[in-house]
Amino acid sequence: MTLPLMPKATAVWLIEKTALTFTQIAEFCGMHPLEVQAIADGEVAQGIVGYDPVANGQLSPEEIRRCEADPALRLRLLPSTLPAPKRVRGARYTPVARRNDRPDGIAFLLRNYPQLTEAQIAKLMGTTKETIQKVRERTHWNSANIKPRDPVILGLCSQTDLNAMVAQANERLTREGQAVPTPPPPSDADEAA
Repeated sequence: MTLPLMPKATAVWLIEKTALTFTQIAEFCGMHPLEVQAIADGEVAQGIVGYDPVANGQLSPEEIRRCEADPALRLRLLPSTLPAPKRVRGARYTPVARRNDRPDGIAFLLRNYPQLTEAQIAKLMGTTKETIQKVRERTHWNSANIKPRDPVILGLCSQTDLNAMVAQANERLTREGQAVPTPPPPSDADEAA
């Protein structure tokens, strides 16, 4: 069950303003009944200002009256009208030990997924377009040692993220009326790596 915002402050308000039992308040706020009793006795949560769940759209007055009438009933949180937050990713961090593997992963993506744009590869691998260009043109400082290796196996990106980027690139090519390239079959060198 989801808990109300600021559970202790909500418990303080419910203790002060309602005739609900300690068990009802404890179950609604995700606390133990003895903790709610300690709040009521003034032993815990001294100085916490009560948080009104009715004014903040978490409970309705009818719900409180319904539960005050029957101690066996439990309070139900009102459904939120706010949209669910989107999962926002921050900048991708690559551990120091794996940074030397990044050009290998870029080379793999360039060879096997030519439909990916530089921006997509940069986002997926956490690198810059300049680095991608250097790997593509073989002007990277370590180009003699770059071996195309799967970035998922190297731990540089997840298979889910890679599949999503490839699907997005394929949709773009389909919209533009271009043929979607198929990746080459794995060679013996890829399996040995």
